[in-house]
Amino acid sequence: MRTDQQPIRITLFAPKGRMGEAIAAAAADDPGFAIDQDHGDVLVDFSAPSALQSSLDRAVSAGVPIIVGTTGLDDLAGRRIDAAAERIAILRAANTSLGIAVLADLVERAAAVLGPQWDVEIVEAHHRMKADAPSGTALMLGQAAALGRATELRAERGRDGTGLKRDEGSVGFASLRGGTVAGDHDVLFLGPDERLVLSHRAESRAIFARGALAAARFLVGRPAGLYSMRDVIDSL
Repeated sequence: MRTDQQPIRITLFAPKGRMGEAIAAAAADDPGFAIDQDHGDVLVDFSAPSALQSSLDRAVSAGVPIIVGTTGLDDLAGRRIDAAAERIAILRAANTSLGIAVLADLVERAAAVLGPQWDVEIVEAHHRMKADAPSGTALMLGQAAALGRATELRAERGRDGTGLKRDEGSVGFASLRGGTVAGDHDVLFLGPDERLVLSHRAESRAIFARGALAAARFLVGRPAGLYSMRDVIDSL
C-alpha cells in the first residue's frame, strides 16, 4: 500500500513510444513520481486504438486507475471505456496539456456568450506522421463549443475550394500536416464585423507529459468513474 510520502508509481503501456519516453523523462525530473512497469499506482496508455482493450483489461485486473491518451478512438472504444469506468477511475483525454484544458474551458464560455450567430472554425496543425485528422484535440475543442451552445456537435470538414457554406451553428475543421509541429490549435469565433481567436501552441511533448503526471496525481485514490482534464484543472 502506497503512503503519501512515497512517489506515485507510473506504469507506461507503451514505454518506447514518443509519449512514453516523454513521460518517463518528466517523471525522472519530478521526485513525486517513479516509473514502475510492474506495480504502478496509475497506468498510462498513449499507444494505439487497437491496444485499448488490453490496457483497460490490465488496469481493471490490477484495480488501478488509467489515463487513456490515445486518439482516433471510435464509438466502440468509447463504450469499452465507459464499461471499465464502472469498476475503476479512468481519465480520458485527447490532450493532456493543462493549457489546452484551460483553452477548452474558454471556448465553452465564449460559445455560450456569443451564440450560434458567430461561426466557429477550428484550425489545427501537426507533424507529418500524425494519422488522424482532425486531431482529437480539435474535436474536443469543437465539443466544448457545442456544449457552450447547448447543442450537439455538428462538424464540417475543411473546405474543398468550391466555397462551402457553413450551416449556422456548425463547427468547421481544417487540418494541416507537415514537418515536426508538436501541435497548434486555433479556435476562431467569426461574428459581424469582429472576430475572436483563441490559440494554443505546443512547443514540445514535454507539456503533454507534465499534464499526464498532473492527471496521474489527480487520479490516485479517486473512486471509479470517467474523468477529464477539466476535472484536473478544477482541482488545482
